[in-house]
Amino acid sequence: MSVPLHPGSPVSLSAGAVAAPERPAIDRSLLIEGLGKGLRLIQCFNADHPRLTATEAGRLTGMTRTAARRYLLSLVHYGYADTDGKHYWLLPTVLGLGQSYLEAARLPRLVQPALQRLSAQTGEAANLSVLDGHQVLYLVRSNSARLLAVGFQPGARAPAHVVSPGPVLLAAWSEPALEAWLAEHDFGRYTPATVTDPAQFRDAVSRARDEGHARIEQHAELGLAGLAVPLHDHRGHPVGALSITYPTPTWPEDSALLRLLPPLRETALALRSVL
Repeated sequence: MSVPLHPGSPVSLSAGAVAAPERPAIDRSLLIEGLGKGLRLIQCFNADHPRLTATEAGRLTGMTRTAARRYLLSLVHYGYADTDGKHYWLLPTVLGLGQSYLEAARLPRLVQPALQRLSAQTGEAANLSVLDGHQVLYLVRSNSARLLAVGFQPGARAPAHVVSPGPVLLAAWSEPALEAWLAEHDFGRYTPATVTDPAQFRDAVSRARDEGHARIEQHAELGLAGLAVPLHDHRGHPVGALSITYPTPTWPEDSALLRLLPPLRETALALRSVL
């Protein structure tokens, strides 16, 4: 995919369509603020900022240059970053932070086998994703029978208005929360087909709520389309979205709805009993 995939700003997943469990109140005096600042600094590195100076990192995080430099040097010391004395960049060690989640979290482990079966049935790669602020975050991907499979790898992000999970995940939101999200979202254009009008995207969310699925064609990249359905746990709470990204020449709209949507829905239904 050619859509810019950037880390989002630090947000709580409870702000997304994924319903977070009730957490006990935390005494702020017990928090280690430095840990939060260090994590925010790591998130500053993305496709637009692969290398940062201490001044640039400070500006992006709201820290002073001196504080940002100390955090950056700490990342270098612990093997998460490197430097040439002026610029800093992340090292592959950082990937271990995300891998720890994938190995420890229950949801990806339960969904992966089902996605593999779905991929074998359809011949296309399938994904599990959640909403993180204004971006769809892809957590799990199946393998595909295709030599060159399309779609998103685990850890990839995409603006929610250009991929099929976006409307599905936002369909679980209340109207006031959705309106606030629409007012803050950057409706960037990636292809001539990209929906950049908030009212049109609101209509897509409403259709996803009514129809139980969303289909987006060539909004992120020409020649590609996607189908998504919501994923609920056994209590009916939304926990994410299942989706398939596929080449439009292979699956015209009627064929996609006829051949891909039913197994996608069946997979989501089967998973509901084990989540």
